[in-house]
Amino acid sequence: MTDRYARQTVLDEVGSAGQARLAAASVLVVGAGGLGCPVLQYLAGAGVGTLLIVDHDTVEESNLHRQPLYGMADIGKAKAEAAGAILRRFNPDLAVETIVERLTPQNASELVARAAVIVDAADSFAVTYILSDACAAAAKPLVSASAIGLTGYAGAFCGGGPSYRAVFPDVSIDGGTCATVGVLGTAVAVLGALQAHLALHLLLKLEPTVLGRVVTFDAKKLAFGGFGFEGSPEPEAAVPFIAPSAVGPDDLVVDLRGLDEAPVSPFAGARRLDVDHVEEIVTQPPPSQRIVLCCRSGQRSLMAADRLRGRGLANLALVALG
Repeated sequence: MTDRYARQTVLDEVGSAGQARLAAASVLVVGAGGLGCPVLQYLAGAGVGTLLIVDHDTVEESNLHRQPLYGMADIGKAKAEAAGAILRRFNPDLAVETIVERLTPQNASELVARAAVIVDAADSFAVTYILSDACAAAAKPLVSASAIGLTGYAGAFCGGGPSYRAVFPDVSIDGGTCATVGVLGTAVAVLGALQAHLALHLLLKLEPTVLGRVVTFDAKKLAFGGFGFEGSPEPEAAVPFIAPSAVGPDDLVVDLRGLDEAPVSPFAGARRLDVDHVEEIVTQPPPSQRIVLCCRSGQRSLMAADRLRGRGLANLALVALG
């Protein structure tokens, strides 16, 4: 045992056995941005033996105020690769694998199968639901968080506890993002560090378990809150996210993006409707083919699906185009 972990192995909750458990563990971190940076730094610092980093994005100067893992020299580099190189220098005893890809319905199950704990640091509705479905199917714990403005939350789902869908079957329609609403770097850092703590709590098998719990944080009021959701029922039927390549010629595609946002849809013949008008596709008799709802993040697709399900349509699928 090196001196690197001396300050945590002295804890009764860790000890040499706990440190060995961390060294043998693997964690999948999806997203190497504002949430992912503190997650990766603290998991690497704690000695988690294998880190799998998935991120398709590149470092931009506007990232640096809340992603201090990177510097000016990293601008333009793939975040996953830049983060991996930094972590290897920081702790060369770790195995760090970088995957410069989007998390999609096609690769989610294979990636989830490779880790003991999955951390959703992408702050994307589509990614969260895709990971929740994959983790629920594999009985793997999912630590998910979101931060925007001065508020956010982190929680532990699946792995024997209720899924994200069981707790958050509906989403907000406001469409706010860090780019449009803004975000304070320290608020993101608190939530990312909390995610890392939840992951370590699960890896060390501390009691009581954090599964089935959400912690909220309001950085303006300097207030923590939260709630437990153990025993929450799973939804009877969930609308799946699918990859764009899985959209077939017989599908009825509805592109929920405005023409100013996306002048050309990648799907030939797609209907262009916003969420408020998506029910216009409900006819008598109702459409017999599968209806595929697509938007940038998946947020509007989820809202549109809820409206169509309320009108009795069940053969639905969602696409997040990024």
